[in-house]
Amino acid sequence: MATPSNVTEIILLGFPPNREVQKTVSVLFLLMYMTIVLGNGLILVMVMASKGLTSPMYFFLSFLSFVEICYCSVTAPKLILDSFIERQTISLKGCITQIFFLHFFGGTEIFLLTVMAYDRYVAICKPLHYTVIMNRRVCGLLVGAAWSGGLLHSVGQTFLIFQLPFCGLKVLDHYFCDVHPVLKLACSDTFLIGVLIIANGGSISVVSFVGLLASYMVILYSLRTQTSEGRRKALSTCASHIAVD
Repeated sequence: MATPSNVTEIILLGFPPNREVQKTVSVLFLLMYMTIVLGNGLILVMVMASKGLTSPMYFFLSFLSFVEICYCSVTAPKLILDSFIERQTISLKGCITQIFFLHFFGGTEIFLLTVMAYDRYVAICKPLHYTVIMNRRVCGLLVGAAWSGGLLHSVGQTFLIFQLPFCGLKVLDHYFCDVHPVLKLACSDTFLIGVLIIANGGSISVVSFVGLLASYMVILYSLRTQTSEGRRKALSTCASHIAVD
């Protein structure tokens, strides 16, 4: 059960105090944000519009691009807008909402990268059975599992934050709301909740990293028996995924 809180607004102090520097930072962030949105948007449109890009790899890549756009859009627009405002604030509900979606899309992205690693493993190590194993239904289930995993992770993080009491004037020395900076604003001991939050996020990172590492180790091992041309083609199919990682 959540503990009552009398905090309704949080002041963000992560921006430089100089107004000219703030505007410069805002322009830089705007350019980076536009680059990310346009780049991933272009990938998304190309995959959806092209009849030749129908393989599971491009199916997963289109979802990854969509999630990346959503992930950046959780914090970047407000961050850019706040750079032009004298007093940067966010409501407590808005702060927790930001944390929820930040971890939702971030967790989903990690799970999608793991799914893409599995796709490359099947494509290289089981090429004759690839179309049977990675059929449309399986691909849909894997994407659904990635979204579900991100949702469960985010709900866990947000639920733990809801258990904390916040009171008095709260100042956050950060550009946006995230779990660990917000923990410092609580009026009670946060050691146990902090450990649970780290365990939640850390377990996902470790499992995903192990999955990625294992898939590429198996891929590299299987390439030993192939010709140089076969190794070149196999490694080229992993290039886009490695670049994204």
